[in-house]
Amino acid sequence: MADTTDVETTTISISADDDTTDEVTVPAGLLDLVAEGDQTAAETVGDVTLLSFASRAHHIVHHGEETDPELDAQEERIMELFEERFGVTFGEATGHQH
Repeated sequence: MADTTDVETTTISISADDDTTDEVTVPAGLLDLVAEGDQTAAETVGDVTLLSFASRAHHIVHHGEETDPELDAQEERIMELFEERFGVTFGEATGHQH
C-alpha cells in the first residue's frame, strides 16, 4: 500500500451566506489533475462543487422514485447555474441527457 503521509494537500475554506464556514482538504495533485488550464484551487473546487450538486439533483429528480414540484424547481435552477458557469448544458457536458 502507498504511503499517503507524503501527499501534499490543499485546504479550501468555504463561507456561506448564513455566516457558517467549513474547510475541505484535498490532495493538491488532484486539484492539478482536474483543473482547467490555469484555474486556481478555489475555482477548481467551485467547478467540482457545482458539478456535484448538478449531478446529485439530476439523479434525485430523474432517477428517484417520487416527484416534487419544489425539487423539480431546485434541479432546474442548478442546471441554469451550471450552464451559466460552464457555457454548456449539464447534458452536453456529461453526455447524459433525457
